[in-house]
Amino acid sequence: MSKINKCHNIDDFRKLAKKSIPSPIFHYIDGAADDEVTYRRNTKAFDECYLVPKVLRSVETVNLETKVLGKKISLPFFLSPTALQRLFHHTGELAVAKSAEKFNTFFGISSLSTIPIEDIINIKAPKIFQLYFHKDRGLTNSMIDKCKAAKLDALALTVDTITGGNRERDLKTGFTSPPKLTLKSLLSFIQNPKWTLNFLFRKKFDLPFLSDFIKEGTDIKISVSDYFTNMLDQNLNWKDAENIKKRWNGIFCLKGIMSREDALKAVDIGADAIMISNHGGRQLDGSRSPFDQLDEIVEAVGGKIDIICDGGIRRGTHILKSLSKGATACSGGRLYLYALASGGEKGVTKSISNLKEEVIRDMKLMGVTKISELNKNNIRY
Repeated sequence: MSKINKCHNIDDFRKLAKKSIPSPIFHYIDGAADDEVTYRRNTKAFDECYLVPKVLRSVETVNLETKVLGKKISLPFFLSPTALQRLFHHTGELAVAKSAEKFNTFFGISSLSTIPIEDIINIKAPKIFQLYFHKDRGLTNSMIDKCKAAKLDALALTVDTITGGNRERDLKTGFTSPPKLTLKSLLSFIQNPKWTLNFLFRKKFDLPFLSDFIKEGTDIKISVSDYFTNMLDQNLNWKDAENIKKRWNGIFCLKGIMSREDALKAVDIGADAIMISNHGGRQLDGSRSPFDQLDEIVEAVGGKIDIICDGGIRRGTHILKSLSKGATACSGGRLYLYALASGGEKGVTKSISNLKEEVIRDMKLMGVTKISELNKNNIRY
């Protein structure tokens, strides 16, 4: 049995990823801001909520379909947009896209994607683009226009990166994009020759959405935190969001909403969806988890807008708890990034399959056969 097949859950993939890629790269995936309190809370929050099963019900056939972001998908969760995927495995976003296609679920494309949009446009899975609002408005507009031309299914404006979070693990490991060799990191790269050879001798590392506009797209070694702080527009406001929605003229989502007030404002400007997200705990440490905030946000805007619980998902039960609270769907990055780092497309496919099997099994044990049957009566605290 291969190492991938021995991974039965996300934590198994995390352990395998730690052995499969250089230490600075692993800690970029695994790390978060400051003391990483929020990162831990994102998953810990689920432990304080309990499921109440119902028995003696026919559950032989379970339907996982749900509609989110204007598309019917075959799973109640999808793959959040994440940056720099070719650093984790040389196949990068293409591997993630192909895996999502197998399960008919959304996959995200980041502004910091490492694969040209032309290489993934023919993948049949629905696609959501994560837009960072740059100081260079020409760059921002070019990203929107590229996505329109490619007929992507949805656009998510990320609103929680006004400045870079204090990602101390990256400071300690010296992580940059592209990676730079230092005496400190050299041993780690030598100990992972497969990754190192793939990085050195395959297609040159590039950020295609950026490289036509700015040198940071190709040849400047910069930390992601510095990129956010230096390149993104700290004056981003609600009017800008409205203008982006108008230029995009399609399914529009705000990623990084964490308060009731901002959720109501998202409805006011006509957004189709919000992603309750704290960027995986990588921005403001000490903030609440997306799952913590579901109740007040669902109470305020439930039924008016799609509500996606993004972050901290490690188990099928986490997804069922979120849906029971009123989330339309769930999403996450680390739930597939560890698997991508461990084994490319095969790893991502196995990780999604593991979660799918958990959700099916847990729904049967809950006594429900479709997503619409999940509600607050299923949970206690």
